[in-house]
Amino acid sequence: MKFDEMVDESKGIKRRDFLKLTSAVGGAMLLGSAGKVFAQSKKRISIATGGMGGVYFVIGGGIASILTKYAGVEAAAEVTAASVDNCKLIAAKKSDLGLIMGDTGYDALKGSGIFKGRALPIRVLTVLYPNLTHVVTLEGNGVKKVADLKGKRVSTGAPGSGTEVIALRVLEAAGLDPNKDIKKDRLGASESAGALKDGKIDAYVWSGGVPTASVLDLAASPGVKISLIGHDDLIPKMTAKYGPIYYKSVIPKKVYTGMTQDTGVSTVANMIVCHKDMDPQLAYNVLKGIFDHLKELAAIHKEALNITLKDGASSTSIPYHAGAQKFFKEKGFNVPV
Repeated sequence: MKFDEMVDESKGIKRRDFLKLTSAVGGAMLLGSAGKVFAQSKKRISIATGGMGGVYFVIGGGIASILTKYAGVEAAAEVTAASVDNCKLIAAKKSDLGLIMGDTGYDALKGSGIFKGRALPIRVLTVLYPNLTHVVTLEGNGVKKVADLKGKRVSTGAPGSGTEVIALRVLEAAGLDPNKDIKKDRLGASESAGALKDGKIDAYVWSGGVPTASVLDLAASPGVKISLIGHDDLIPKMTAKYGPIYYKSVIPKKVYTGMTQDTGVSTVANMIVCHKDMDPQLAYNVLKGIFDHLKELAAIHKEALNITLKDGASSTSIPYHAGAQKFFKEKGFNVPV
């Protein structure tokens, strides 16, 4: 279902559903208690996620399922270009919840970076799990460090994605001009993996949870030996220019087939955000639904094992929604609003 169609449906029961109700309960009875029938309909909410080859879409779909089962809403996960577009969808009230990377959210709140001159009214519901930046290439491509990408064909992520934001910053920190020093493609996770496998690009950047399905599939492909490029040495330059939003993590060699060593990478927190005007009770119910059923969410994607109340309340770069403040206060955490 397209997003616009979903929005139109949320304004009322579709005609075919109305006719079903009429035949079931009788015209006179329906007209006499129309208010009760409509009042019992679940509120529909949408969750802006990411591309189908990334973790956001899987986690977002799991959250939608849990909220539909336990939070008294009918939730649907929507495929998007991820963080940048998700912030815009939230600000325009075209999506109710959005999964984003913390650096993108910080720029959106401040009206800086790609959002320069236009601060967006977003608020944090919770921090989720860490997003690790993968710089992926193949053995034999002659790329040992990010600076070696000069002159290469590189995918920096889909337009409007958080991956694109961090990819450009990683390249910049390595002394490369993304518009001059590389042959830039702007592909999503699955498309990037396919292009690398087919020899159409030399490397790509992907920022996501570990493991990411599209990287797993690429690494397991016959005749393919991937190489992840370490770049944790670039983090000081990134934080000096963009703020203390990046930190070091390690992708263990056991995660992806063919890796021969652990790889130090830049990392940024993932978050769920909403519009500042979201109903506080809805915001509270969303968090209760998620945190009360983390084991169920982990069965859908194991990154949910990295979601904790302590980390959920850890954002200092973006203020929390009032409904989130109430939730975390009950759990013993004070969060800024």
